Amino acid sequence: MLRIDSLRKRFDQVQALDGVTFDVEPGQVFGFLGANGAGKTTTMRIVLGFLHADEGTVMWNDREARAWPRRTWGYMPEERGLYLRMQVLEQLEFYGSLYGMPRSKAHDLARDWLERFRISEYADRRAESLSKGNQQKIQFIATVLHDPDVILMDEPFVGLDPVNVALLKSAFLELRDRGKTLVFSTHQLEMAEELCESVAIIDHGRIVTTGPTRDVKRSTGRQTVRLATSRDGDIDWLRSLPHVTVTRPGEDYTELHVDAAGDPQDVLEAAMARGGDVLRFEVADPSLEEVFVESVGALEHEETTLAVPGGTR
Repeated sequence: MLRIDSLRKRFDQVQALDGVTFDVEPGQVFGFLGANGAGKTTTMRIVLGFLHADEGTVMWNDREARAWPRRTWGYMPEERGLYLRMQVLEQLEFYGSLYGMPRSKAHDLARDWLERFRISEYADRRAESLSKGNQQKIQFIATVLHDPDVILMDEPFVGLDPVNVALLKSAFLELRDRGKTLVFSTHQLEMAEELCESVAIIDHGRIVTTGPTRDVKRSTGRQTVRLATSRDGDIDWLRSLPHVTVTRPGEDYTELHVDAAGDPQDVLEAAMARGGDVLRFEVADPSLEEVFVESVGALEHEETTLAVPGGTR
């Protein structure tokens, strides 16, 4: 397990991390979610030993992270670190050699990854001649080439087109199935919802919620209902139901939230009682985006309240 416990870090007057705590189970894809400047990169750099925390600990399998050899970790920074004038294959061999890999082994593995990512024809080109998306794939290969146990990636999907996103997602899942632990930061919440077994949401250096993705989505206590009937012209009756908020009136269906005190079955029974056919009735958990907006908004409200003289929690 990767255990991050009570990390605090201050840069001058800025409290970058304020008690950051979460666990990542081995062999899973974990999403570290937050807006730019929330503390994601600072946390990753402390995990890797690039920065020292003012307080707190980072443990991997019950030992301090710094006690493990460097090859345990793979890191893909948001600011890409390729040597732009070096040939692609040559620099992948070089990165592999930094972790003790024989050049021949690094060469063969790099060739396999280049073929998988459909860029084998760029092996002898300088990195500066590649598109940003292809440079990003080269950076990913450099991150995983030495077969690390834990892979940390900062915004790995930014700037990729849908085809390359699909290729990278496939690589994530294959590495997970091989027992690797993957942690990636992102503010693309739909990507995290699709890939991650567990997540942590950070805002202004504080964890606002963390846990299995399904539990985090259900933490609001409400459910989303999508309803379509043959009498969908008037939805005022939905607005009159207790514990129901209409969030998306539409021609195809109406989306609404049922809060924790309500029951989606009450909506179905009310629709059937009006007569006509129920064409669609779907109950779903809130999206991660909804949870994120709600969680971060609640924290910002708390901070604003505390900043007002006489304010209370």
